[in-house]
Amino acid sequence: MPSTVNSLIMQYVKHGLLFAALCLPLSMVCVVTPELSSGETIGQWVWFGKTLPFAAGCVIVASLIQLYERAPLRKALRFPDFSVYLSWSLLFLGTVEAVWGLRQLYGFATSGHSHYALTGSFFNPGPYAGYLAMILPVCLYHYMRVPGEWKGLRKSLKAERIAAAIAGILLLCILPSTMSRSAWAAAAIGCGWVAYMYRDKRKWSILWRRYRKRYLLWGTGIFFILSIAAAGIFLLKQDSALGRLFMWKITCRAIATHPWGCATGFASTYGEAQSAYFASGDNAAWEERVAGSPEYAFNEYLDFALTHGIPLFILLLLVISGCLWMGVKLRRYGICGALISLLVFSFSSYPLYFPAFIVVGICLLLACGVGDVISKYLVLCTCVAVYTGSYMERWTQEKEACRDWMTAKIFYRSGSYEVANRAYERLYPALGKKGAFLFEYGHSLHKSGRHDESFKYLYEAQLYSNDPMILNIIGKSYQALCEYASAEKYFHASINRLPGRIYPYYLLAKLYSEPEGYRDKDKFEAMKWHVLNREPKIHSTAIDEMRMEVKKIAENWDTGNRIPSTGDIEPEE
Repeated sequence: MPSTVNSLIMQYVKHGLLFAALCLPLSMVCVVTPELSSGETIGQWVWFGKTLPFAAGCVIVASLIQLYERAPLRKALRFPDFSVYLSWSLLFLGTVEAVWGLRQLYGFATSGHSHYALTGSFFNPGPYAGYLAMILPVCLYHYMRVPGEWKGLRKSLKAERIAAAIAGILLLCILPSTMSRSAWAAAAIGCGWVAYMYRDKRKWSILWRRYRKRYLLWGTGIFFILSIAAAGIFLLKQDSALGRLFMWKITCRAIATHPWGCATGFASTYGEAQSAYFASGDNAAWEERVAGSPEYAFNEYLDFALTHGIPLFILLLLVISGCLWMGVKLRRYGICGALISLLVFSFSSYPLYFPAFIVVGICLLLACGVGDVISKYLVLCTCVAVYTGSYMERWTQEKEACRDWMTAKIFYRSGSYEVANRAYERLYPALGKKGAFLFEYGHSLHKSGRHDESFKYLYEAQLYSNDPMILNIIGKSYQALCEYASAEKYFHASINRLPGRIYPYYLLAKLYSEPEGYRDKDKFEAMKWHVLNREPKIHSTAIDEMRMEVKKIAENWDTGNRIPSTGDIEPEE
């Protein structure tokens, strides 16, 4: 009897170790780095790398326990599937995130973004809502898989149902407050699929034959209600929805131009496609209003097709479909529901730009069935791969560089550009692929009067960002060097990128008013009209200053006197 008790204890220890081995790396979603810039996720990769050795140790100890178990007991208590540990890990982390969000909602914790009250451990409520929506089908699965009769149930099944119910209620309490329509749709479709797979087919067949007309009538009514609800959701944030439709349109045009993928990345290729579209003049008026300079396509499928090519995109769809098919065959409905929610959310958001979603997405694909063969050694193999490839060292260096970047920003924003330049020079090897860093470095050099040096970093910034301010600063540097034709070229490129911005029209108006070299009254008048009559997306005092300066230039045009600028106006529209 004591040996049996000891064996049971060892079983619980083994399962606890394997749960910890998976939960530790997945807990990267809870890592916040307030010392870094908003939206910077390198801290999560560092945490992921640090937890892998501990996770590998847990796997090794659990495998030793499994190896030395007695044969009869080993047959009675089999080694659970990888999907079991993943389900409970997601259930636990989802509960933590939901409680985190509730604390933010009621003022007991600060959010990750000053503009939003609710972000969880993320910096934006959108991805936070997507994470919760992905876990909700797992909660429903654990609740529905337990038989409905409460009496006679084992204590473990009762605990499972109670835990799933509590987690699900917490998620449902916080999900509507995120105001993420993509997450609502993902949660509804994922949970609907789980509920459908757990239906009583025999009972449904009898009811369908008996009440077919009634169900058809109800179905028609529900369809109209859902149509009205979809229209209401669309009108809830109309410009946001139109903006995403426009982004998808431009991304599709870019894919048509680059069917085999692009070498420069999404931002650069998308910016070129948007510039070409607006330069053609075939755009609608509302498209100028909703256009922006996005870092991602808000559609992971289009993003992947653009950056990696259509053939690889088709291959990816086949792999995902195969994993889902295998998961359905093995009746892993909770895992499949979570994966379906992630796939739906990916249709109108950008989850794969977050390390937590990347790791969970891979785990979900493995948990559909492929991971059964390698589940015991998955963490150990990943640990060896990461450390062999020196990823951990690179992640740590990047995190330290990002922390130093925050210090350099203080000098940059205070106008101490020479000090900032020295700091940026040291950080460039580690951060040379970040568009925001390259723009700041080039802009700081421009402000210091080192225009020739600024070109290098501003040109590189165009590879990682499609922000038209990069084009504006390049044009201003050329103008300072009296290369007016090049300056005009980049100002017009900025207009083609985002025609709704007033700033490049203002810069061209000033360029055409230069006392020598490029003075042109007709062109000035054309730019003046845009500055004075275009309605900005967000009005600011900088817009008023630009309009006032252009009016003064026009009033004093015949005198030939150069009007002193009201300041180095660089608005963030």
